[in-house]
Amino acid sequence: QVQLVESGGGLVQAGGSLRLSCAASGSIFSINAMGWYRQAPGKQRELVANIVSGGSTNYADSVKGRFTISRDNAKNTVYLQMNKLKPEDTAVYYCKYSGRLYPGAYIKDYWGQGTQVTISS
Repeated sequence: QVQLVESGGGLVQAGGSLRLSCAASGSIFSINAMGWYRQAPGKQRELVANIVSGGSTNYADSVKGRFTISRDNAKNTVYLQMNKLKPEDTAVYYCKYSGRLYPGAYIKDYWGQGTQVTISS
């Protein structure tokens, strides 16, 4: 199994910054992708950004130019630097891990417990 520990959420004013971290531990053989999703009240969970094994990144259009995803492979940790935050960024942010537990295993997905990000206007 894989455990994900998220940190870095909180309350900031519009225009401010936050940095989220997600550390993966456990039975990690290879990581296919790690990323961040968010879910606002009454809305579906949506991709914010992810980074795949080759290093390519994907961002939601709404966060391009403001958020940056990065990773530390040695620590199995992914970061989300969020700048120029807006009230509409308010949501619970979830870390997602996709990877193999051992050679030849199917890729499995794991989710973190979520961290609240609240942006005041």
